[in-house]
Amino acid sequence: MLDPIVNFFTWIFQMIGKAIGLVIGIILWPFMWAGRWYTQRGWTLKAGLGLVVIGIVGLYAYFLYVTQVWKDFDPDYPARVAASSATAQAVNVVAGDPITATTTTPPAATGTEAQPAPAPQSCKRSEIAAVSADLVDFNVNRNAWISSMLVSKLGFFGLPWRNTPFLDNKAAFQLGINQVLRRTTTELVDALGRARGTSRIDQNLQDARTALAWDEDAWYIGLRGPTRPTPSVYREAIQKLRAFNASLEKCQATFDARADNLLQFLDRIAGDMGSTSDILRGQIEASDAGWFDPRADDRFWFAYGQLYAYYGLLSATREDFSAVIRERNLTTLWDTMQTQMRDALNMQPWIISNGNESSFLFPSHLATMGFNLLRARSQIVEIRAVLDR
Repeated sequence: MLDPIVNFFTWIFQMIGKAIGLVIGIILWPFMWAGRWYTQRGWTLKAGLGLVVIGIVGLYAYFLYVTQVWKDFDPDYPARVAASSATAQAVNVVAGDPITATTTTPPAATGTEAQPAPAPQSCKRSEIAAVSADLVDFNVNRNAWISSMLVSKLGFFGLPWRNTPFLDNKAAFQLGINQVLRRTTTELVDALGRARGTSRIDQNLQDARTALAWDEDAWYIGLRGPTRPTPSVYREAIQKLRAFNASLEKCQATFDARADNLLQFLDRIAGDMGSTSDILRGQIEASDAGWFDPRADDRFWFAYGQLYAYYGLLSATREDFSAVIRERNLTTLWDTMQTQMRDALNMQPWIISNGNESSFLFPSHLATMGFNLLRARSQIVEIRAVLDR
């Protein structure tokens, strides 16, 4: 009596095996056909095609390397940038304010003691501009800019990498940082780098904003013909931001560290975080495929890139607006905000899961990231409310 049941399951497994074999055959057939065609060609054609294949394999191997190796990734980078400032030791001096320095006059021949003499006047640099330049440098110099690479544009056999579960995390992270930098340079041009918004726009800041507005996926050749690749244009933004700080240190530029400018800057940041948390919520509602959601990883790392950049920029903002923060008694609130944002950066899962929020097998990393963003945003809104009183 068991023979029909055994035969039924045997037939099921045979059909499954045939189906798997058919799928593998369909996948391998183009390669097998190309191999047979290749072996029938002459040596000249073989050599040429071989070089092309080697070149393609080399490009994809390099792409695999640069997407998996994240050089100088360090959530504590704001401390390193602050330590590089020649004027960072000027306590309670806001960006752009003069710093009094003295030098020692050699003792006279009469044997009198050395007397302090005034040194050339200098001003404090902007830490916001310094952190912005460092983040651009991190994206395009210390790491390869992924989005404009040829293999990134070709995708996985024509399928965009963002629709696959692999090799798109670093690109999404870089794009998240870049969105923050675009918003920050706009604020520098329109408000922070001008005296009450009525003075002449600083040309270095304007050039930096224009450079960062360049297409994020530009290669050497575009739809309109030859063009400049994205990394080379972004490198100009680094030069312009550092040139602005050099002018600021010589007291030849302006940084308007007023309370209303700080309030407006925080408004922009809070709005940006709210928008990203809404994107995360949209993906959570669109899918609960857990580890098998191919869009979850790039959504997560885009938001992580924003949080990474804003943590550094808000640390810099504390230095640039130190007088305002001190006068409005915002030190404790600001410390709490920075601590929460730094703790959120410890979340670095190896595989991103977008499961149901009540699931114990498939965690919802997007929900956790959205919570971290909204928690940081709530602290920013609270600081903004104090400034607006």
